[in-house]
Amino acid sequence: MSDLPSTTDAPPEPPIGHPPGQSRFGPAVDRFDEAADAWLEQFRGNPTLDRVMVAATYAGEFSAIWHVSSIVRGVVKQRPDQIVGLAVGIGLESLIVNQGLKRLFHRPRPTREGDERFDIRRPLTSSFPSGHASAAGFAATSFIGWDGPRLAPLWATLAGAVATSRPYVRIHHASDVIAGVVVGATMGLCARQVFKRLGLG
Repeated sequence: MSDLPSTTDAPPEPPIGHPPGQSRFGPAVDRFDEAADAWLEQFRGNPTLDRVMVAATYAGEFSAIWHVSSIVRGVVKQRPDQIVGLAVGIGLESLIVNQGLKRLFHRPRPTREGDERFDIRRPLTSSFPSGHASAAGFAATSFIGWDGPRLAPLWATLAGAVATSRPYVRIHHASDVIAGVVVGATMGLCARQVFKRLGLG
């Protein structure tokens, strides 16, 4: 689940405002983030792409796109057990990322509220890894495990759009997103084994 605000036991608000290329993860990561931000900048300002990226970032809030997708496919395939499995799995993924890894690394975000050109929600958690990206990686890996390669392009495209939207609107460093996808996909692969054992495969 993505970048959830916490209503209880909230951690101190993380320091905000390290532009891409000026973080605490070392010069190689800084150079990568700076180059990625410069590459994305050539696309910012395109009205259509801006709307798509903002929509994708909102779709990833609270993993809404993944819960809706799970319900739709579960109803169509008559697999309510998989709806429940995905919901539980993505809930555990969110707990590990938002209450575990983010507290451990406590990395500042590149901006306080995202690029001023985009109207997005200000997250309350720290930056590393991206919760949107980890949820996308988890959900896409789970869905592909159930649906096979035929629908892999659909799930990969949705996951890629949600993940890419985060550095696009400058609320995450690009390295946050890569780490989030890796973490989420890894947990998704583990979940696939659990699903098989539980008869949800």
